[in-house]
Amino acid sequence: MPAVHTIATSGKEPAVTLDAAPADRPRTVRLRADASRNRERIVSAARVALVECGPDVPLDEVARRAGVGNATLYRHFTDRTELIRQVTLSVMTSTAQRAEDALTEEPDAFSALRRFAFESVEERIGALCPMLCKAVEYRGPAALVQLERLESALGTIMDRAQRAGQLRGDVAVGDLMIALTQLTRPLPGTDCISMDTFIHRHLQLFLDGLRAPAGSVLVGTAATLEDLQASNK
Repeated sequence: MPAVHTIATSGKEPAVTLDAAPADRPRTVRLRADASRNRERIVSAARVALVECGPDVPLDEVARRAGVGNATLYRHFTDRTELIRQVTLSVMTSTAQRAEDALTEEPDAFSALRRFAFESVEERIGALCPMLCKAVEYRGPAALVQLERLESALGTIMDRAQRAGQLRGDVAVGDLMIALTQLTRPLPGTDCISMDTFIHRHLQLFLDGLRAPAGSVLVGTAATLEDLQASNK
């Protein structure tokens, strides 16, 4: 039963107010925590399902992988586009966090660059990129914040590596992201989950090519993230 409190008022009947019983409050908090966990599980399952099955993966398959009912999935995401947008934001947030962690935790700039490159494989950027570009407005406020975090951290890593003479001077953040996207994109007709061995091998080749002194002169100019955004318009 809710607790009943009376408040005396002059010359009138006492006003009666009802407070939620203390026992109800933990249950409300628990329900909110359960809903948050379900949403996280759905987004995580959707990311893997999109990588493995492509953008047409049935949403009931996503629900099955997340361990929730179809009704629960639709309570959180009204349609496929909304779910893919959230997957994109999740991937961008995680990628930005990986860049910031590498920047603050690694002993030198090129070690940070290498760590970020290999950890980005886990985000399956290449496999997700084609479908995400079609479903997401990258200039949305939340996505823009994460993009700015990523650009800031990676830009700092690369600038420090160049000033230390570790990284060739004719590359920029956009060059790195283009290469990572291409290197982590599965070949047609292959299982992208089994591609890790090849991806790691070719990432190492790519990183060796980034080291200074450069062994060749690159054509064109260094690519920025603004260049990549402009190319998607």
